Amino acid sequence: MALPIPIGLLSALAAFTGPFVSRPHLSAAAPVPQDPPSARGGGERPVGIPDPPGDTLVVTPNKLGAASLDVPYTVQVVDEKRIEERVYRTVPQALRDVPGLLIQETSHGQGSPFLRGFTSRRNLFLIDGIRLNNSVFREGPNQYWNTVDPLSLGKIEVFKGPGSVLYGSDAVGGTVNALPREPYIWDRAIGGKLSWRVASGESSHVARAEFGGALGPNTAWLLGVSRKDFGDVEAGGDTGLQPGTGYDEWAGDFVLEHWVSDDVRLKFAHYDVNQNEVPRTHRTQDAVSFEGTSIGNDLVREFDQDRSLTYVKMDTFGDVTTSSSVSFQRQQETRFRTRSSGAREQQGFDVGTLGVVSTAATDTDLGRLTGGLEYYRDDVDSFLDRGPSQTAADDIQGPVADDASYESLGVFLQDEIELAERTDLILGGRWTYNAADADSVRDPETDLPFSLSDSWNQITGSLRLQHHLNAAETRSVYGGISQGFRAPNLSDLTRFDTAGTDEFEIPAPDLDEERFVQFELGTKGREGRMTFEAAVYYTLFDDLIGRFPTGNVNADGDREVTKANVGDGEVYGLELGAAYDLDEDWSVFGDLAWIDGETQTFDQEGGNLLDDRPSRLQPLTLHAGLRWEPAGSPVWGEAFVTWADDADELSLRDEGDTSRIPPGGTPGYAVLDLRGGWQVAEGWQALFGIENLFDEDYRVHGSGSNRVGRNLYVGLTWSF
Repeated sequence: MALPIPIGLLSALAAFTGPFVSRPHLSAAAPVPQDPPSARGGGERPVGIPDPPGDTLVVTPNKLGAASLDVPYTVQVVDEKRIEERVYRTVPQALRDVPGLLIQETSHGQGSPFLRGFTSRRNLFLIDGIRLNNSVFREGPNQYWNTVDPLSLGKIEVFKGPGSVLYGSDAVGGTVNALPREPYIWDRAIGGKLSWRVASGESSHVARAEFGGALGPNTAWLLGVSRKDFGDVEAGGDTGLQPGTGYDEWAGDFVLEHWVSDDVRLKFAHYDVNQNEVPRTHRTQDAVSFEGTSIGNDLVREFDQDRSLTYVKMDTFGDVTTSSSVSFQRQQETRFRTRSSGAREQQGFDVGTLGVVSTAATDTDLGRLTGGLEYYRDDVDSFLDRGPSQTAADDIQGPVADDASYESLGVFLQDEIELAERTDLILGGRWTYNAADADSVRDPETDLPFSLSDSWNQITGSLRLQHHLNAAETRSVYGGISQGFRAPNLSDLTRFDTAGTDEFEIPAPDLDEERFVQFELGTKGREGRMTFEAAVYYTLFDDLIGRFPTGNVNADGDREVTKANVGDGEVYGLELGAAYDLDEDWSVFGDLAWIDGETQTFDQEGGNLLDDRPSRLQPLTLHAGLRWEPAGSPVWGEAFVTWADDADELSLRDEGDTSRIPPGGTPGYAVLDLRGGWQVAEGWQALFGIENLFDEDYRVHGSGSNRVGRNLYVGLTWSF
């Protein structure tokens, strides 16, 4: 199936829009202080544009900020209040209540969200607009979103659907932007808060110390340290204790912000996360069978993860709004494996990523123009150490090519135009260049090294339309066509490593880019006491890269698989959500998501293409909640229900993944959580709750272990 690539040229139509002018509500600036430095009179300084009444500021859909009701996209926000109240232990867990997201967890420390049917490197994760994704992200669910500390974040924005015009490769199912906490103490030399949380079902202790202060009228800093100790998870019902599921983590962050003038802000930030001995339990003999799942053979399968990000960012405000950053990110991974025979091995990689991002926006006679460029370069080293059984072939590479690099360069332009009263059009186009070079790749037939070099050029486009249904612009309908793409990365091209259950993947050096186009129609708004949003989408994809068996079996008894641009397919779905204030104290809210699709894949012998179902599609899922929060009261409470249908329509790969997916599919479940809070005294806040009140024994579809059973947690925070 050939996708309509020419829509990438639609931005040229902006040349014919001279009579149109940009709408004021589409010209929201990037985050700025509520009062400029010259206007501050002491006291705590609020940072960030205040949210419009009844609305939320979002940055991701246009890079520089707009009210969520004024963008023709489906966007959800997990704000700081929700992160703190629901005491999420990981970033993937912080996304579990967002409509339409399935959070697959291979283990307690490895989470990979599925957005509109796609996961891993077909979703893009940003930290303050800087890519977390790199060229070693592997096929299928992975653990890399877990290497971001949720306690360091101010909010998380979920921008659904293809975003490749603004963000390039990987932005297919969606783009998630984690916006870090910023300095908040400007009236004294030092202050901060200390927090601690303990939970019974996961035997965990989580603590954070946060300090900050002012270094003058225009400079402030924030320093945070998080410590997490997760024990073995106690699942519900008959499964009970799941041994070998705990791990520990350290995280630290530092932000320094300086206002050069009322219109120029400089920011320096550093983030560091260290995770020790994170188990992949389902591949080991510690695994506990659930509804007939198989038990692994390894004695040990653990990961150490170290990731750091350092960047400098400058924002300017005025007639031309700009945001520019230079970053360096380092990701180190080591896998420790002890086979059932007692043989031990280590493998891993070290990736250093340089990033340069620059965006500018201004109002013109042609509309609100936003343009920019991005450049990233990965330098990759990898290794394999099998101890006494090491061979010369084992020295060639680790899980991906050794002595390799990967570059990406993108230039984009987007125009926001007023077509008529209350009707806006957004046109965008992008050119992206990706290139891979690897000096040391292992040939699976000869066990000799070879090198590869390849590059890809892609043009993508987007056309979005929004019409406001009332003069106050609080209700709208929106829709459009958006393209996405994903260029082959080093993992696609050179991986030499275990894959799914009883599979081993070998290099596939000749691959083309994947291409996607999504059609979306939605409505959202605020009417009296109600807010609502609904969207339907239909995504076509072509040349999807997928694994298929070669017919060989390696010395360890694993089936050999490689990759190819398998074919085309489609994913389509529905998302609904609403909230209603019953009175000043009580509110109800809920959402529903449904998704289905078709694709092509090779049969188990790798010889024939078959019609199939995409892997791990989210079953019909419903969230519903009731909240009590009296104005001026020191206490609040909430009841929250999650219901998921049976996931019993499986792809061929799902049927073969016997260690994670039970025969016949993953059973449905219903889970009730109760939570609340109490402002004990000035500066002191207590949180408490019971997750999975009725001790349901369940796992999220595709996960390698069960979710926690009845889990009592208590938290305490002291602000000073």
